[in-house]
Amino acid sequence: MSKFESNVQYIKYLVNREIAKRFLAGDDLRDSIEEIAEAIVPGPKPMTRCCIYKERHIVSDRVKIALEPLKKDENVIKIIRSACDECPVDRFVVTEACRGCLAHKCHEVCPRGAISIINHRAYINQELCVECGRCHSVCPFGAISDVLRPCLCSCDAKAIVIDEDKKAHINDDKCTHCGACVYNCPFGAIVDKSFIVDVLDLIKQSENNTKYKVYAIVAPAISSQFTEAKIEQVINGIEKIGFFHAVEVALGADIVACHEAKEFAETIEERKWMTTSCCPAFVKYIEKNYPDQMSHVSGTVSPMIALARVIKNLEPDARIVFIGPCTAKKMEIKEEDLIGDVDYVITFEELRSIFDAMEINLKECEETSLDNASYFGRLFARSGGVTEAVKQANINLGINADIEAVKCDGLAEAVKTLKIASLGRLKANLIEGMACKCGCIGGAASVTHGPKDVTEVDKYGKLSKEENSVQATRIFDLESIDLERKYKILQNKEEK
Repeated sequence: MSKFESNVQYIKYLVNREIAKRFLAGDDLRDSIEEIAEAIVPGPKPMTRCCIYKERHIVSDRVKIALEPLKKDENVIKIIRSACDECPVDRFVVTEACRGCLAHKCHEVCPRGAISIINHRAYINQELCVECGRCHSVCPFGAISDVLRPCLCSCDAKAIVIDEDKKAHINDDKCTHCGACVYNCPFGAIVDKSFIVDVLDLIKQSENNTKYKVYAIVAPAISSQFTEAKIEQVINGIEKIGFFHAVEVALGADIVACHEAKEFAETIEERKWMTTSCCPAFVKYIEKNYPDQMSHVSGTVSPMIALARVIKNLEPDARIVFIGPCTAKKMEIKEEDLIGDVDYVITFEELRSIFDAMEINLKECEETSLDNASYFGRLFARSGGVTEAVKQANINLGINADIEAVKCDGLAEAVKTLKIASLGRLKANLIEGMACKCGCIGGAASVTHGPKDVTEVDKYGKLSKEENSVQATRIFDLESIDLERKYKILQNKEEK
């Protein structure tokens, strides 16, 4: 049995595994929704909630989200409203620590008159409270508790709001699709849309890769996952699912490192500072919050797109599925200038479900040789890795531009750095932006999260036979590949 960090992750796994098993068995999934719910919640006792009927209802909602097609601009991050009802409704609450002091600072500081003193204790009228937090700040005993919902705490983009029904709601105008809320919701009320069925059907319709070839392109962060087996066995396990070949996206990272090094040298004098472009959530944050700074964003495509374009340049009819830790990648492939490059995205969580649904034991798999990405390309998976790769490519290409980089380890750091940059106070000329803490290995849809994952990435990098990104990409005719982004927001600006 696979190990999971929480029951939320485990239930998510059970749903995806059951969906995969039934699809592979030829079941009509839409007619099996209730059966799936009962299989996962057999009863008579509930696993986590008040009763089995509520648990089954929530599971059914999860299945429906997985089966429903996604509209063109629809967010892949979803709220399961039936599951979003366990968090405290009121943010600020007076606790037993209230001593009924004479100062009454909480009462005096409240701008809405929401606090009154009853029987020598503070009382908050929640209908008047606007959750400004002033009472919490001034209480000398810390007697007013701030119960901020985990989804709100985790969203550095401030995209989560609480609606009139006291349930979480996603403001799509601010959402970066990073999935932090998905990972941090302790009740599993926020999920990322699954494409397991679409991917398995894509493989099925290929008729054993005879009608078209289905490639899996695998993020380098996989080195920190499925550590019960060798990385070569994991790659073999992926191919056992039915993919024609599994290619490491670290090769795409090598391509990007070289291209961004050239881009930096050619444009930095005019730009003054430039950001990396491999993290779609980071790029989306800039687009939505600092649109006037988009000209500073690297115009190089992400490693996923770079590798996909290389493959489709060689095999135009190929189908491509990206496998990684990132929920934002599910939205990246829907960007207007990127449509058609990658067909579907599934996460490491979903991959684990498919392995177990197909009874693929990674420890019993043969070892499939890795594609020869470089040490530096593989480092893209962790914070600081992109900077190291671009700097090294800068040297190996003989450019020798003066790169002064600052790495943003998580969106909170990115928010601060971009604020400084927008004010013209940035003491660097390259910003490495990663929305997730520790980089891609900290992605919302990773099976495991932790400091040890950094070590696994470095070990994976050291397995490379290629010394640097320039050597790793020498076999590709990159001149024939379009590696440029065409950001819509910049095109609209030019037209005006």
